Amino acid sequence: MGQIGSKTEELAMIMNRLLGPDGCPWDKEQTHQSLARYLIEECYEVVEAIKSGEMSQLREELGDLLLQVVFHAALAERAGHFDLAQVADTVAQKMINRHPHVFSDLSLQTSSQVLEIWEGFKKDEGKKTILEGIPAMLPALLRAFKIQEKAARVGFDWPDAQGAVEKLKEEIDELGQAQDADKLAEEMGDVFFALVNVARLKGIEPEGALQATNDKFIRRFNYIEEKARAAGRDLQDMSLAEMDSLWDEAKKQGM
Repeated sequence: MGQIGSKTEELAMIMNRLLGPDGCPWDKEQTHQSLARYLIEECYEVVEAIKSGEMSQLREELGDLLLQVVFHAALAERAGHFDLAQVADTVAQKMINRHPHVFSDLSLQTSSQVLEIWEGFKKDEGKKTILEGIPAMLPALLRAFKIQEKAARVGFDWPDAQGAVEKLKEEIDELGQAQDADKLAEEMGDVFFALVNVARLKGIEPEGALQATNDKFIRRFNYIEEKARAAGRDLQDMSLAEMDSLWDEAKKQGM
């Protein structure tokens, strides 16, 4: 633990040097607002590293993400709000308070029991509604998943996946009947939301499932491009039937 503390302190000192009088002009121009996009990008790069299974890449990306935390804390400290130590202390106390089954004498045996008391702790910390605190900036599929997950914890849920499947069919029918652009957009949103419900009740994380399909599509489409290039053809000059045939080839090869 001592080495962790010293290395984190060293990183904070480096950040302070970058923000100092003789520091980096770019760093000194940054604000919480200007850094927000980099924080999001670093989170996605951490997820990509996890997906790759490369531990050295994950170590590097976690470091980049930690740097963003240190950067924001340094800016806040300069404005007289809080410092990195207070950030760490706040989350440490939160973890202790939310885990009385570990740090106190409360007995909880299952993860569902933990999630039940978790919402109670959040209310004690100032959350006024069940769905408060779900970031609006989350990807839409992930946000829908979290909304449904939280509502389900208080019993607002289908008894099984079949009910959600029937609701999905109903929403698809309504989409087919929609005429104007606004109604089409609304019904399309309802279809996506209902589909997320089906995925959740079948134990599938929809954001990851869709990303896997995106990757699969790219692999197969790249195969079509490579085959066309090898034959001296341009994709624009190929018929849909020809491209479909190559798509099926890629599929048979497990792409």
